[in-house]
Amino acid sequence: MKRFIFLIFLCSASYPHQSDSLNTRSPKRAALHGMIFPGAGQVYNGKWLKGAMILSLEGAAIYSWYSNREIYNNYENENYALPKHRYLEKRNKYAWWIFFVYVYGILDAMVDAHLNPFDNVMDENIESTDMKEEE
Repeated sequence: MKRFIFLIFLCSASYPHQSDSLNTRSPKRAALHGMIFPGAGQVYNGKWLKGAMILSLEGAAIYSWYSNREIYNNYENENYALPKHRYLEKRNKYAWWIFFVYVYGILDAMVDAHLNPFDNVMDENIESTDMKEEE
């Protein structure tokens, strides 16, 4: 995991995000990237840390789901602290977390891509050059 985080920071330092009003992000492409792999939509938008967080949350939810599933399926063979039905409930809870993190990643990537040119638009002068020439 430490190597993965180091790789994310190394890549973000190698490819810094540049703000350019001509370089806009497509919300559709960001959503498609997010559907292929959790956090890929954020990486497409240049938000490496956010992409790593979404990927980490998704991985943690999958790991927790898998471990609770294994405990529930092999409950009779071992001695566990909680009753069997609690591991079923925990397995189902983490299945929902997998779904919610996945959908959140897609929606966040779409919104971030849609709002990408916001800072550039807000920094522009309100008066157009045509108005200045008329005066």
